[in-house]
Amino acid sequence: MTGREIIWPVLAASGLLEVRIAETETEIEAAQKLRYRVFYEEMSAIPSPQMREQRRDFDRYDEICDHLLVVDHGARDANGEATVVATYRLLRGEVAAKHGGFYTSGEYDIAPMLRAHPRGTRFLELGRSCVLASYRAKSITMQLLWRGLMVYVGQYKTEVMFGCASLPGTNVEVLRLPLSYLYHFHRVPADVPVRALPNLYVEMNRVPKEAIDAKEALRSLPPLIKGYVRAGAYIGEGAVVDKQFDTTDVMIYFPVSRIDPRWRKHFSRRRD
Repeated sequence: MTGREIIWPVLAASGLLEVRIAETETEIEAAQKLRYRVFYEEMSAIPSPQMREQRRDFDRYDEICDHLLVVDHGARDANGEATVVATYRLLRGEVAAKHGGFYTSGEYDIAPMLRAHPRGTRFLELGRSCVLASYRAKSITMQLLWRGLMVYVGQYKTEVMFGCASLPGTNVEVLRLPLSYLYHFHRVPADVPVRALPNLYVEMNRVPKEAIDAKEALRSLPPLIKGYVRAGAYIGEGAVVDKQFDTTDVMIYFPVSRIDPRWRKHFSRRRD
């Protein structure tokens, strides 16, 4: 599989939890099964017949991506392996260029964003992030994902991270506060145009800026998106309703140079 030239050590650890890159088909399948459990069984995504039969979430991008895993050595799966309790899917720009582009381009016009950067800029697409329900209350689980991601970013000298992130549900009026907050307070700069595809574009500016309580709006964000914006990420223009996953997606644009130094220091620890 593309992108697995490196034999990765454990990227970070805390107690019986560790984060690393999947290196076998079995580990990737464990990540896909976790995604199925979270997206299709716990949430309201609609699986294809093949996914339902195999109880895995998969698409063509899995073959070319790296899969960041948090595993619990204190719990074993049906194969006797440490249980995968969280995952992230990572696609580097040079790999995407050889295999038909990025997943995000199915929802957003990212070509202007790519052109806005000098040739040779190192991009990394983030996606398919999920955490097993029983581990979401343990903040260390998500922290380990971020720590592993920072090691990966450093290894490949990544300069820009981006990808789609989701708010639950497809009723944009219900989501008007978080969408408007992201639009008014974290919108991408004008010189880096990132916009939802015209046929999918949903207006995010649904509440005037002066009517927004920023603290309340921040609390209304899903933890992943809240983490992104707190760390320094921008949000692209326009949301996209994803009926298959029963979510409303926004575009994350995150230059590595924008990472808050306090955030970077916090997630640079390799072991607790």
